[in-house]
Amino acid sequence: MKIKKDEKRKASEKLNKERGCLVVKRNDFVQNSHHQLSLLEQKIILFVISKIKPLDTDFTEQLFSIADFCRFCGLDEKNGKNYRNLKDALGKLLSRYVWISLDNGSITSLRWVDKVTINKGSGIIQLKLDKDLKPYFLQLEEQYTLYELRYILSMRSQYSVRLYELLKSYSYKKNVVFEVNELKRLLFSENWERNNDFKRKVLDIAVREINEFSDIFVEYIFQKDGRRFSKVWFAIDRKEAYDRFMVGEKVNRLLSK
Repeated sequence: MKIKKDEKRKASEKLNKERGCLVVKRNDFVQNSHHQLSLLEQKIILFVISKIKPLDTDFTEQLFSIADFCRFCGLDEKNGKNYRNLKDALGKLLSRYVWISLDNGSITSLRWVDKVTINKGSGIIQLKLDKDLKPYFLQLEEQYTLYELRYILSMRSQYSVRLYELLKSYSYKKNVVFEVNELKRLLFSENWERNNDFKRKVLDIAVREINEFSDIFVEYIFQKDGRRFSKVWFAIDRKEAYDRFMVGEKVNRLLSK
């Protein structure tokens, strides 16, 4: 019995350590890109990005099991629905693109992944990021956004993850202002045309989850241009060390249930 408890404790400690791996992206990629990824698709991509080492000069093929990924994200690996959802998400990633605005005013689209293979017998996934993404994730020495992967794992809204990354990239400035329409574009949430719906369905939920599960605390207000709300102003504060520690402990508990 003691041996089993020790094995369970070691497995839990290993998971928590892996959840603390860093996601590192070039700032202009975070701030000038938009994409349509589901929550699960975002977590898959960020999980793979967290495996990149500082000295890597090329993307390597990542191997991980469906069961291990489910446990990593706090999902029941024995639930067939989670298996099917993950398989569907991996299939969709093959046709997903990220749009990036370039300095010359043009925009370009890049594929997220080069290929995906799932071994039906073992449940092992083989996934490799597309080579055109290398300048945005490899050998970054300055002007990059960095955070622990654990901070997005308990989020339940696809907008929460994207807004967190966006605000994290501006956190050194303490505040940032976006044109409403531009923010909708960056979050891929143009379907929420009315500002009240955008506030309730996107921003309120995202800000609540960011404040509860991440290392930053944010507040926002809409700003008027005449009689029309045209801008969104965000205040961003990094939480104190103790508060960040407590958030990490909370996330670990939630994911281990």
